[in-house]
Amino acid sequence: MSDTALQSYIDKWLAVQPQQRIALAFVDSKKYPGHIALAALEQEWLAAAYGIREPHVAATKLNWWAEELSGAAASGGRHPLTQVLFDDDRAHALPTEFWVAPVLGAMAQLEEGTAADFEAQVAAASLLHGAIAELETTWWFGNGAFSARAARVATLSHLLFSLLRLEEDAERDRLALPMARLARHGLSRNELRMASPAREDAIRAQLEDLHAAWREADRLPGPLSAFRGLESRHGRALVAKARKAADPLAVLRQGQGRQGPAVVWQAWQAARAWRKQVE
Repeated sequence: MSDTALQSYIDKWLAVQPQQRIALAFVDSKKYPGHIALAALEQEWLAAAYGIREPHVAATKLNWWAEELSGAAASGGRHPLTQVLFDDDRAHALPTEFWVAPVLGAMAQLEEGTAADFEAQVAAASLLHGAIAELETTWWFGNGAFSARAARVATLSHLLFSLLRLEEDAERDRLALPMARLARHGLSRNELRMASPAREDAIRAQLEDLHAAWREADRLPGPLSAFRGLESRHGRALVAKARKAADPLAVLRQGQGRQGPAVVWQAWQAARAWRKQVE
């Protein structure tokens, strides 16, 4: 296994979530290599589910992952990330269904259109992100750990990331804003590409729903991994700031890659919460 190949997948994850570079300082790569490999693997699944524009190409890639993970317990895996994960006893203790469920959830996303409303958005995204959260929570905390909070945080983080790509994805079948919100603010698909008072109002309304949902998520049972904990703290703070801004999309974009003292504090808090659960 090439260390360079492995690092390339970790770098792809960090390119999407640059703040996780700070979280890595609190997760010993020699003691917990699988924790890092799993985060990178999750990004591979998400990139296939949301990033590949041709559904048949995405399906081919996801089918490969389903085959890879179905046989990894016996073979040790062919992919660098699989090899790291299945070199750990945790991987062998998990049923194959735990590994395949996120891939099946990703496949289900390929044909999803724009949701009717915010609640429908959450429900549609929860199939994939809930499966990822169940695998992740069990990996980090063991069998029996509740994954409800991680599932909701993962889902809301996805909806926030989708909002960041509002303009870029305006021609896709699945839009970042639900149909009810577009209708309420009189927005067409093409109008999502251009700033306007109606578009900014719609974005702020979406952020209000995300803000309320994030507050509810914090009351759900279950621990968060160090990476998920940082994602939650960072996302929640970003939503709280952007929902009152005159140009909310600009605030989201400026804050997405921020790695200053506030993010260091968030990463430390997330890592401390993780360690309190496992030590």
